[in-house]
Amino acid sequence: MRVLICGPKLAACGMVLSTWGVIMLAILGIFFTTHSAVLIEDVPLTDKDIYADTNPQRIYDLYNNVGYNCFIAAAVYILFGAFACCQMRLNKQKELVH
Repeated sequence: MRVLICGPKLAACGMVLSTWGVIMLAILGIFFTTHSAVLIEDVPLTDKDIYADTNPQRIYDLYNNVGYNCFIAAAVYILFGAFACCQMRLNKQKELVH
């Protein structure tokens, strides 16, 4: 069953925002999984976590978790982009019929 939910402008806006979201979150996910030092403030750490352990593996695991969350969010944006693309196609079919 095909359901037309949003208009052509909203579908186009959804496509643009989804594309940007996928690109941005994929880049952030890559940088988090490579343990970029610039992003240390975005990792859920406390001062105790930083200074208590001499083994950096716990901090690397937190980096990886945030990176995986970015990849999951990018996948959700892909789903919304596919939805917006379907809405654009339905709008074009509606224009051709009328």
